Amino acid sequence: MKINEKTSISTSKVLLVPYEAHHVLTYHDWMQDPAIQEATASEPMTLEEEYENQLSWRTSHDKLTFIVCEPLSREHHHNVTAQSDDAPDKMRGDINFFLYLDDDDDDDDDGEEVTGSRESNAIRLRGEVDVMIARTQHRGKGFGEAAVRSILGYIRRHLSDILREYAKGEGLDEQKVQLVGLMAKIKEDNAGSRALFGKLGFKQEGEANYFGEVKMVMDWEEDTMTEMVEGLEYRELQYVM
Repeated sequence: MKINEKTSISTSKVLLVPYEAHHVLTYHDWMQDPAIQEATASEPMTLEEEYENQLSWRTSHDKLTFIVCEPLSREHHHNVTAQSDDAPDKMRGDINFFLYLDDDDDDDDDGEEVTGSRESNAIRLRGEVDVMIARTQHRGKGFGEAAVRSILGYIRRHLSDILREYAKGEGLDEQKVQLVGLMAKIKEDNAGSRALFGKLGFKQEGEANYFGEVKMVMDWEEDTMTEMVEGLEYRELQYVM
């Protein structure tokens, strides 16, 4: 998405910055790890393909992406500087938010409302959250949880603009598009990620699929998303290239 191209999210536990071309070499190095490929259901790419992928993610209307970095120092009160505050040695992983039509809409061809509280003909979306902390020595330190909390706080603050960008890209009426829930697809044997999302309020839906993934879901509630950033000292700072 383009909405976050000049915005970074600074908290006491993590810094999120837009995924830009100067991150690609480090990201490509991470993705050579077969364990990460399996955990993220990714195929290995050439470096050229990785650069193309980065550009695609930057301009996609249905995917919001940040690079996860070490938090700024408490004394840092100015803008975030690219290639300095997010230098390779400060990068820890990435976090993504994908928008899809909600499964209920696939079965609702006549467009009628599903519940009395929903507007007739509403286009219901579900957002998938996907977080990856690349190196084993950086896992278990709270980066993943803080990244999820931070991006959900950002989405709550900018939801109308995010939905507007999605609707424009899909050629939909932006007045009818609404976010109704969240999901995360996690390998069944990834106990750490399952525990992380469970702690945040996600519940497993059904059994593992053919690919060995479980789906964890939660409803989109404004109050819950507000609580996500409590204690994180959340700030949005301009990202300067």
